[in-house]
Amino acid sequence: MIRILTDSASDILPGQAQELGVTVIPLNVTFEDGTIVRDGVDLTPSEYYASLSSCRKLPTTSQPSPELFETFFREAAEAGDQVIGIFISSQLSGTCQCAHLAADLADVENVFFVDSETVCLAEALLVRLAVKLRAEGKAAETIVAALEEAKKHLHLIAAIDDLKYLRKGGRLPAAVAVAGGMLGIKPLITIKEGKVSMAGKARGLPGAYVTMFKKLEEMGGVHPGFDVVVAYSTSPKEVEPLQTFLTRNLNLPQPLVGQIGCVIGTHAGPGAFGVAFFDAELSL
Repeated sequence: MIRILTDSASDILPGQAQELGVTVIPLNVTFEDGTIVRDGVDLTPSEYYASLSSCRKLPTTSQPSPELFETFFREAAEAGDQVIGIFISSQLSGTCQCAHLAADLADVENVFFVDSETVCLAEALLVRLAVKLRAEGKAAETIVAALEEAKKHLHLIAAIDDLKYLRKGGRLPAAVAVAGGMLGIKPLITIKEGKVSMAGKARGLPGAYVTMFKKLEEMGGVHPGFDVVVAYSTSPKEVEPLQTFLTRNLNLPQPLVGQIGCVIGTHAGPGAFGVAFFDAELSL
């Protein structure tokens, strides 16, 4: 059997994980008073954003302990199962390296690693693709090769209400954050070569949506044969214009809708929303 493993930076919640048949290892968020919560486990995203708004100091995020991975790898090996681990970009977190260390400590050779080179809803798309290929009976090596090819055609574009969270969390250089933080400007970000990068700026919320729509085409167009995910931080209404554009303007099926979780929300901040998709050139 093939077990699919990911981390909570994919924002796949426990109920979704059970439905997909995947295991999610939670990252951690530490508040200024020392309280540690497990991403996607101890607080819902909505509860977390309510707490975040009252924090004087930005919470810190951290990777899981190697022991969590090691236990999972040992159990899989003892059951004779293979593991495909799909993790947040190694440029943004040490989670993937942590999983590699755990596999060495467990002394197992049944684990395949995929550095998604992305995060959040885009990472979730790779996980969902792995689930689809597993259901089709593909071998682990075939699935991993397909994911490595697919991630070359995977795109994430998000609007950020305030870049201060990315800047304070060290995920965006201060100079870039200042350039994107002018009054009334809504910055758009993407993930490029595994790192957070500015994708553009727009005047106000309506401008952010229009710019995002244009970016979908600039990034190669949305492939109609694969899932599309839209995600919001604080309100589902944030992604309604995206849903309308995808279904009415591009004649695509309704996208999957998710909520940005605690770890990614710490850096993106309240008011963030985005879309992830495979471009039209992907062929598997």
